[in-house]
Amino acid sequence: MKLGAITFVLMTIQEKFGRNVSRKRKRNKISQEEFARLSGVERSYISSIERGNRNVSISVAYKISQALEVSIDDLIQ
Repeated sequence: MKLGAITFVLMTIQEKFGRNVSRKRKRNKISQEEFARLSGVERSYISSIERGNRNVSISVAYKISQALEVSIDDLIQ
């Protein structure tokens, strides 16, 4: 949506969650492979989540938040 000189980018909750997972994982210097092992979530699924292509279940969100040592709320802000 464009209003004057300002462009608004609308981000879905899946995209926000994925972006935050990716940022926090990279900040902790954890590869996707290692993160998959820590979280118990397949690496290809992690990749898809980080691209914002997955609407994860609450149980997967919990596994990811525990592996990153953050709250689920931190991942959807």
